[in-house]
Amino acid sequence: MSTDTAPRTGPAATTTAAAATTTIPERLLAVGPAGRVVLAPLLLGVLVIGLWQLLVQAFEVTPSVLPSPGAILTEFTGNGSSVLAGSLRTGGNALVGLVVGAVLGVLLAVLASVWRLFDGLVAPLVAALSVVPIVALAPVLYTLYGAGAETSRQVVAALAVLVPVYVNSLRGLRQVAPVHRDLMRACAASPVQQQLAVTLPTAAPYVFTGLRIASSLAVISALVAEYFGGPVSGLGKSITTAASSSNYPLAWAYVLGAILLGLVFYCVALLVETWSTRSRTRS
Repeated sequence: MSTDTAPRTGPAATTTAAAATTTIPERLLAVGPAGRVVLAPLLLGVLVIGLWQLLVQAFEVTPSVLPSPGAILTEFTGNGSSVLAGSLRTGGNALVGLVVGAVLGVLLAVLASVWRLFDGLVAPLVAALSVVPIVALAPVLYTLYGAGAETSRQVVAALAVLVPVYVNSLRGLRQVAPVHRDLMRACAASPVQQQLAVTLPTAAPYVFTGLRIASSLAVISALVAEYFGGPVSGLGKSITTAASSSNYPLAWAYVLGAILLGLVFYCVALLVETWSTRSRTRS
């Protein structure tokens, strides 16, 4: 009695053969657009960190030049409470600056969109603020408010946030089609109703673009402002203190904490934008 079986044919065999010949990169690329958005940066990050560790060990790079990722991770985990405390202090200042700067930016953009004279007056001031370096601004504010007060660092973050939010919001507010404004006037809508019903929803994508940019700028500004004084528990002051004591892996551990803090701010802004977009789409 023969035990030979005929080879399978048809769609099932084709699928099995295709799965057997698919390479690993092809399988990773087949996870879909949403999966690639998350997977591709993770793979690139792992590759860069692995190459970094290999080069540091191969060329025996000293920590004063560039610590290894392993040494940085060791300091990060060993000083987790200190990094967390610094992140909360710096993140609190960045959050206050982000909220204040964003509110002022949107309000100024609304006024500039309905009042051309106001737009002409504010535009040079915004342009001037966009080129003012934080390094020069922070010491002046410390002289005004004192190095121990959080006000100076919050003001620095707010000014850094104001410019991108104002520019993007004003651009969005000017995207409303004239026919939509005429329709609202024909319906006897008040200026406030026009802003709430037509202008602001149209400008929302531009406003959120400005917020995503400003979320990272708020963290960077608050961090840099701490270099010139202030509480020791902030990330900026912790970085300078660790570097001045030649503990470079610890300084890079605080830098890692600042990076994670900036990513948290950016991801929260992105989530708020996604939630707002879905809510407007459903309504």
